[in-house]
Amino acid sequence: MLLAIDVGNTNIIFALVEDLEIRARWRISTNWNRTADEYGVWLHQLLALAGVEPAMIDSVIIASVVPQTLFNLRGLARYYFDVEPMICNAPGISYGMPINLPNPQEVGADRVVNAVAAHAQWPGDLIIVDFGTATTFDVVSGDGVYEGGAICPGVNISMDALYLAASRLPRIAVEPPRDGQGAIGKGTVHAMHSGAFWGQIGMIEGLIVRMTAEIGRPATVIGTGGIAPLFARHTAAIHHVDGDLTIKGLIHIHQLNQKAAA
Repeated sequence: MLLAIDVGNTNIIFALVEDLEIRARWRISTNWNRTADEYGVWLHQLLALAGVEPAMIDSVIIASVVPQTLFNLRGLARYYFDVEPMICNAPGISYGMPINLPNPQEVGADRVVNAVAAHAQWPGDLIIVDFGTATTFDVVSGDGVYEGGAICPGVNISMDALYLAASRLPRIAVEPPRDGQGAIGKGTVHAMHSGAFWGQIGMIEGLIVRMTAEIGRPATVIGTGGIAPLFARHTAAIHHVDGDLTIKGLIHIHQLNQKAAA
């Protein structure tokens, strides 16, 4: 059984994978001070609720955009599951995907993992939009080459920055304006909802248009991340949504490197 760990800037997702299928997934806030023992106690309780013995886990793979977490997550794998974890971006780990960048090590592991998963599921040129702490755009060519992308402030941190910098603006949740409310705000909160939501939609649609023009061919656009469905419902620019894209990519990369080692 495989334990796939996706470390983002805001949350860490632990996914239990059996026979290439995601059996369970758990989320915890990202805190690089959290020790291996704290992870171990928390995770063992969840495994027990799922009816899984720790000894059933024989592989661990980790993709992290927060390097400070790796020491303790390695400790979790070694001391609680008695396995040496596979770390994306570590020397010798293959993605099975060429990275067409001057410095391939610059790209975040999560972005390449998403690209690998998307290319395995959809043919042709792809644009992956990941709604996380940052909103990222990644381009994969039809022949499976990672071509680069864009990194934008995520909608939640944008709203937090607005709240902190503007003394008279309240903190609000990101949501589309209610039925009957247009893009022209008729009050402060309505105007903030409109700016946050339709502004994000406008950025998504605009970048997709520009990237598609640079690709020179139509591209399939995949949305992922926790709030991807919220935005995908309000724009035709996103063709598919897959909330498990990163975990699927980790499964694919683990398989690829296991076969290479064998």
